[in-house]
Amino acid sequence: MTAELPFALTLGAITFLLTAIWGGPFVEILRRLRLGKQIRATGPQSHLAKTGTPTMGGILIVVPVVLITLGLNLARLVHAELTGSSILLPLFVLLGFGVLGAWDDLEGIMGVRERGEGMRARTKFAAQVVLATVTACVMAFVGGGFQNANGVYVPMLPNFVPLPPALWIPIAVFVIVGTSNAVNIADGLDGLAGLIAASAFAAYGVIAHLQGQTFLVQFAFIVVGACFGFLWYNAHPAQMFMGDVGSLALGAALGTLALMTGQWLLLPIIAIIPVMDILSVIIQVAYFRATHGKRIFRMTPIHHHFELSGWSETQVVQRFWLVGILAAMFGVALALLR
Repeated sequence: MTAELPFALTLGAITFLLTAIWGGPFVEILRRLRLGKQIRATGPQSHLAKTGTPTMGGILIVVPVVLITLGLNLARLVHAELTGSSILLPLFVLLGFGVLGAWDDLEGIMGVRERGEGMRARTKFAAQVVLATVTACVMAFVGGGFQNANGVYVPMLPNFVPLPPALWIPIAVFVIVGTSNAVNIADGLDGLAGLIAASAFAAYGVIAHLQGQTFLVQFAFIVVGACFGFLWYNAHPAQMFMGDVGSLALGAALGTLALMTGQWLLLPIIAIIPVMDILSVIIQVAYFRATHGKRIFRMTPIHHHFELSGWSETQVVQRFWLVGILAAMFGVALALLR
């Protein structure tokens, strides 16, 4: 075994330690700034007790990932093979969507619109599309480090299938924006989004390792370490919430990672829980409109349906995580089929 994977795992452990160490003071800072979550009245009534819990905790994920990733790129001046410059693309996505999410969180906290509501959905969606389009164009037209982008691996087929930019760019935009919103919707229970994101990034880290994409392996496990550090304070009962600054950033970065490995067809499997959540919302809304008020689920996203069916919040998170881990393992297995 080369030193690539052990080094990436070590980076993840270091990131976890740094994140966990600074998490306590960071929670106190959020409290002093009164950056408390406003719980929507339309959600489960049991969640109203969480009102005022510090939010924007995703900063605790984004900042360590940015700092450690930039540190590795500075190290390239000494050791040219330590990492790859194209790691800057998922880093740009993480930071760009993180800033967008922070803006959304602040508007929700300050009550710019309704209670618990952030930016207008159209404004946020348009910003996501712009960021995703820039990212897709970089992968399509900028060479170097993107050998598995601009196409797709199909399970059980031996060869990489290239796609023309006219087809690739819309697909890439859809994957990035869709995954960003899916993880955002999954961020509704203590620990759920962080656990699911960590499992998915670990899976794509393994896939990147199998492809020899050292820079993506490092990025993936740095994110895993940061998610685990955040989860130290987000486990039930949560001391802070992730907020859009974390969920939008993690989802978009995960979609970008899937695209850069060429294994984005496996994303609905590896990220099965966020996909289930966003599909449940779409199905519920469509059925509600078609039947003039009838519902399929007790409440969406679907994790709330199971809450209202009698599962405790901890049971929902643990069982969904088990499903997420098994799905991630299955996704990696499919990536090995040639």
